[in-house]
Amino acid sequence: MAFVITSPCKTEKAGECVEVCPVDCIEEGKDMFYIDPDICIDCGACEAVCPVEAIFIEDEVPEEETPYIALNRAFFEDR
Repeated sequence: MAFVITSPCKTEKAGECVEVCPVDCIEEGKDMFYIDPDICIDCGACEAVCPVEAIFIEDEVPEEETPYIALNRAFFEDR
């Protein structure tokens, strides 16, 4: 189970998560960052530094943010 970046990233796109990720699983998209679920090791380092609290473990994504689970996966499938 990977972490997922949700809508608050769209208005912030700060990037602290990229800097702390030990496995480089976070990539920048046009509007926000995305976490590669195949590379993520579930360490939680990104979640701890996100200034807008946009990152959640997949099972804990708030209901209104669940479309971001599919958007995150689609970002890496389209590559």
